[in-house]
Amino acid sequence: MSKRIRLGVLTPSSNTSLEPLTSAIVAEVPGVSAHFSRFTVTEISLKDQALGQFDDTKILEAAKLLADAHVDSIGWSGTSSGWLGFERDVQLCRRITEVTGIPATTSVLALNEILAKTGTKKLGLATPYVPDVQARIVANYATLGIEVPSEQHLGISVNFDFAEVAEDTLRTMVREVAKSRPEAITTFCTNLRAAQLADELEAETGIPLYDTVSTVVWKQLRMAGIDTRTIKGWGRLFREVA
Repeated sequence: MSKRIRLGVLTPSSNTSLEPLTSAIVAEVPGVSAHFSRFTVTEISLKDQALGQFDDTKILEAAKLLADAHVDSIGWSGTSSGWLGFERDVQLCRRITEVTGIPATTSVLALNEILAKTGTKKLGLATPYVPDVQARIVANYATLGIEVPSEQHLGISVNFDFAEVAEDTLRTMVREVAKSRPEAITTFCTNLRAAQLADELEAETGIPLYDTVSTVVWKQLRMAGIDTRTIKGWGRLFREVA
């Protein structure tokens, strides 16, 4: 019997989108399963209390629980380093590996790798976030030499509510962002139900859509040596980026 591959996924406590989406994506690959561990995240803002939710101590405790399941990698399916700074995810991955012995990655580090591989310098940004969080994300991408020529945000701070955003709202946001003709678009929040729209919106706009639920799954599968081109129906990322 071939070896099973277990993906460990760190999940915000109030997130109801990423688990079903992640499981649906990996269902395309025989022998792969996703396993989840939660820690408290209920608000996305620049308030001290909201920023404190991403203290490494809480995340590491959740990672240790995943290690009990003998997962092959641990992925933080979250976008917090978009406003906290990308180095936060680098440090987090290092600490996860130190305490569990398991390689780690994140949605944002995976997205940034994809942007580098594809040479993307103009990125369209669609999020549910409040304006100051959105501005931080745009500023952090500027440090990588990536311009955000167009963006859409919904002004929501309650994390649970992100999953309630309708698909038609997400379609409208992506269409608006696409008008500036960026080289790629990201739906940047793992509690948006957007990953399943990638094929449809890419066909309509002609622009690759990199959803942040999908990016961490893509990276974890690649870490396991899996050819993601077998995955159909989840966008150009899996078919084209190697």
